[in-house]
Amino acid sequence: MSPELAYLPLFIFLIVILIFFYVFRAFLKFNREKKKTEQKDTSHVGFVVDTFHELVSKLKEKEKELEALKKLAEQRAGDVESYNRNILQSVPSGVISFDRELKIKSLNSSAEKILGVKAENALDKNCEELFKNPIAKLLKEGKSIERGEVQYKLPDGRELWLGLMFSPLRDSEGREIGHILVFTDLTELKALESQAELRKRLSSLGEMSAGIAHELRNPLGVIAGYTKLLSRKADAALIPTVEAISNEIEVMDRIISDFLSFARPVELILSKINLSEIINSCVSSITGISGRVEVLQDIDKSVFISGDEILLRQAFTNLIQNAVDAMKDGGKLSFGFADGGSYAEITVSDTGHGISEGIKDKIFLPFYTTKEKGTGLGLAIVHKIITSHGGTIRVDSTGSGSTFRLRLPKG
Repeated sequence: MSPELAYLPLFIFLIVILIFFYVFRAFLKFNREKKKTEQKDTSHVGFVVDTFHELVSKLKEKEKELEALKKLAEQRAGDVESYNRNILQSVPSGVISFDRELKIKSLNSSAEKILGVKAENALDKNCEELFKNPIAKLLKEGKSIERGEVQYKLPDGRELWLGLMFSPLRDSEGREIGHILVFTDLTELKALESQAELRKRLSSLGEMSAGIAHELRNPLGVIAGYTKLLSRKADAALIPTVEAISNEIEVMDRIISDFLSFARPVELILSKINLSEIINSCVSSITGISGRVEVLQDIDKSVFISGDEILLRQAFTNLIQNAVDAMKDGGKLSFGFADGGSYAEITVSDTGHGISEGIKDKIFLPFYTTKEKGTGLGLAIVHKIITSHGGTIRVDSTGSGSTFRLRLPKG
């Protein structure tokens, strides 16, 4: 064997060792690179996971902030809505909103009070179910009303003067979504205007009445004197005639006294008057009331008014006598009271024949009467006494009776 061939196994062995070394080294290097890659991937995934958790945490914080802002916005919206509703409920004017078909969507407490209705009974009803003519007609026409005045009769018989405004209801973008009606009760104002005008006219008539009364009383006194002389010298057959003349003179003298009472300036002697007691006293003074007229008086004895007792007795007596005269066949005479703040609101009602629409505006005028033997001064004097106290008087009447409504200062 040659020497070269003797070293061949060793050479092969060295080559195998070298290959194995390089393979092993490559394997180690591959493992190191693989671990580095895995560590890098693991680090990258951790970063992504951490970032995701941080983002979720921030989103939850933002969600909480948005929820808080939402609650705050809802609270503010609720506060604004409640504030607006409180304003709407507090205004003295009636406010009713309608949709485009004129169905009622809302009405405030003043509307309930003026019309005598409940909101729950009126909502979603057609305007014609709540209002009658002339208001229903105005609403159905759909025309805007900036300032109108109508006389309106409620189902319970009360008559009101209403000042009203009717206009389209628009949303925030200006689109028409319905209509709104705003109205105010002008009844008291109209009554004050009417009574102020009547007062002015009565003042002129009073001056004229005083002049006429003085001019008539002097010759009437002379006639009365001659009648007395005639009664002493007349034959027995003429005595009834002379007595008839005397009776007519007494009637004329009473009329002249009423004239003077109406014309005389009112000078009040104010005192604190128990309302229940003065009414009972006036009822007792009326002859013919007992037995055929039922008196209903339920006024608390603690109610006092401020006024001139003598004049107020005269006013209540005239009203009671008027009521009794209207109930020839008997009936009910009722007295009512309501607290109107600084005023006492008193009603005197009867179940008589009532007062027709044609003469309601005339009954407080002097010399106007529907009675055969009336002077037409009774209610005129009542009106003068009440207004001189700073009060008001008006009448509501139907075919089944009349109600006089007085407002007098409380004591």
